[in-house]
Amino acid sequence: MATVYTARQPRVGSAGGFGCGSRVPGASLPGERMGTRKKVHAFVRVRPTDDFAHEMIRYGDDKRSIDIHLKKDIRRGVVNNQQTDWSFKLDGVLHDASQDLVYETVAKDVVSQALDGYNGTIMCYGQTGAGKTYTMMGATENYKHRGILPRAVQQVFRMIEERPTHAITVRVSYLEIYNESLFDLLSTLPYVGPSVTPMTIVENPQGVFIKGLSVHLTSQEEDAFSLLFEGETNRIIASHTMNKNSSRSHCIFTIYIEAHSRTLSEEKYITSKINLVDLAGSERLGKSGSKGQVLKEATYINKSLSFLEQAIIALGDQKRDHIPFRQCKLTHALKDSLGGNCNMVLVTNIYGEAAQLEETLSSLRFASRMKLVTTEPAINEKYDAERMVKNLEKELALLKQELAIHDSLTNRTFVTYDPMDEIQIAEINSQVRRYLEGTLDEIDIISLRQIKEVFNQFRVVLSQQEQEVESTLRRKYTLIDRNDFAAISAIQKAGLVDVDGHLVGEPEGQNFGLGVTPFSTKPGKKAKSKKTFKEPLRPDTPPSKPVAFEEFKNEQGSEINRIFKENKSILNERRKRASETTQHINAIKREIDVTKEALNFQKSLREKQGKYENKGLMIIDEEEFLLILKLKDLKKQYRSEYQDLRDLRAEIQYCQHLVDQCRHRLLMEFDIWYNESFVIPEDMQMALKPGGSIRPGMVPVNRIVSLGEDDQDKFSQLQQRVLPEGPDSISFYNAKVKIEQKHNYLKTMMGLQQAHRK
Repeated sequence: MATVYTARQPRVGSAGGFGCGSRVPGASLPGERMGTRKKVHAFVRVRPTDDFAHEMIRYGDDKRSIDIHLKKDIRRGVVNNQQTDWSFKLDGVLHDASQDLVYETVAKDVVSQALDGYNGTIMCYGQTGAGKTYTMMGATENYKHRGILPRAVQQVFRMIEERPTHAITVRVSYLEIYNESLFDLLSTLPYVGPSVTPMTIVENPQGVFIKGLSVHLTSQEEDAFSLLFEGETNRIIASHTMNKNSSRSHCIFTIYIEAHSRTLSEEKYITSKINLVDLAGSERLGKSGSKGQVLKEATYINKSLSFLEQAIIALGDQKRDHIPFRQCKLTHALKDSLGGNCNMVLVTNIYGEAAQLEETLSSLRFASRMKLVTTEPAINEKYDAERMVKNLEKELALLKQELAIHDSLTNRTFVTYDPMDEIQIAEINSQVRRYLEGTLDEIDIISLRQIKEVFNQFRVVLSQQEQEVESTLRRKYTLIDRNDFAAISAIQKAGLVDVDGHLVGEPEGQNFGLGVTPFSTKPGKKAKSKKTFKEPLRPDTPPSKPVAFEEFKNEQGSEINRIFKENKSILNERRKRASETTQHINAIKREIDVTKEALNFQKSLREKQGKYENKGLMIIDEEEFLLILKLKDLKKQYRSEYQDLRDLRAEIQYCQHLVDQCRHRLLMEFDIWYNESFVIPEDMQMALKPGGSIRPGMVPVNRIVSLGEDDQDKFSQLQQRVLPEGPDSISFYNAKVKIEQKHNYLKTMMGLQQAHRK
């Protein structure tokens, strides 16, 4: 009989089926709107092959089922209970399907709902070489063959353009899990840099996030593609008999979306994220023939996929209360996606060949188990604190207006609920003073705000009176603290007071005053005048560029040239320090080696002479003990120097970046100055002067001599004009070209550095 795999009813009362492993039915995370439970969608994509096993693999007419048939092994004898037939019910079977059809079927709805506030996860699973990376990424060399991930990026930005009523921001991150370690695939960007501390998975009430993973703001489609291609070039791949370019790690590309309404009164906004997961393929080591490092990687891959399957089985089991998410980094990072508050879609990639039928069966069983898992998609709503304050202020103003209407109806028109202004506070201060002087019998009380201000003005008046009394006394007398015995003794010696502290007499003296001399320039000093550049007369023939460049560096470009020289001197100084530190580290390393040899010699000598023990402790001589201490100090010094060297290398890299920027700026400013000074026709000189219609640096290209275009620029312009896929592919190809240019440049620089070392 055939085994039929179908999804059971959603379980009730089990905490494990809700992303975080501890939520109860009906509960929602903070900021979520309750959603309805739904099953995970599971699709199967069959890799095209000329050797398709038609007798063993058959598709249902509904394109949602797939049947597997195996011939019985006659070697098992007459009594043979070997199972030969399996039937799998899924959400769709994609056979000979184009990349367009795959995306429309699998991912389009998930991405569309993400802009409405629903989280989404799309995962590719299967045997190595079955087409997971092709399904997720596609062939980046060809726009038509791009996969789910590039198409999802395009759809996000297309939908943003269709929603002018919302201000939507998009951020992306790219995580790699390699041999149970977390890596940021975008850490090679110059403004990110490698992380000092290892990345960790952290949980909070809002969900799971990766501490130390860089998240990048993308304002346009081309920026997102550049980040995608940058991460792809950093992925770890290897070759074996099953796959020439086998992914050796699990990768998660995440798109974070945040949408604010442009209506200022709307304080709620929505957030969502789309996880696009490309899993490494499971391997039969006997078939792949992996060895060495590739074998180690395959072991980690199979182990993590086994833990993933255990988590899926637990999520589909009604009786399981605990879900083992923390067995590996993959399941822990995907904790929110597996049975959480998101739309989950699985694409299982399989072979259609008879030789791979066992692995195909295993992949289809995984897809059937995934269909048993249910999720509870919910809109992620948050509140903008700034807009909430503004709305509350508006509501407060309306309430004040209602109170004013109520007071006018009850003949209390003089009552106000606004904060008191300076005129009202001054009036209350006057009333308090007159009350204290006795000219006012009572103060009329009309509101609680006025009562508070009256008491406050009493405090103000009292403080002012104390200050006036003290000031009057200081003008007439010298006030000395009675406890200041040193001051009292000094004035007694001066004869100003007697022993009892009474004033003897006032010394005659002259009044004097203190003042501040006004700021003025010192005599004999002339004010420095700013250095001005005289506009030179235009020569009949333009000077050569080397001569003009020297003139430019001394005059118009002097400031940029000065900064360039300063940065270059700092760079040379850091390089010199790095060289000295390297020499010092090498010297310490040689001394460590010598000390180790001496210590090994002492140990061997001690072993020949016999071991001496006292109460179980090994006894060593003084010379060996001193060598151990010396080795410890040398290692400590080596680590310290090496850390300094790492810091210096980071500074050198940053200084080199600044020098390159200054050099580029200097050359660019020189080109503009040279063209405008010597190449532009005379009839345009008036337009370039202050007040003219053209600003310097903005001269029309057709009126000046071109300095020549780079071949790659010409190719890029030509490519944009004749792109066969239409204007939608421009950002895709532009990002691809930029990344290729960057890596070609890096390869060239590395080659030059290696040649220089040789």
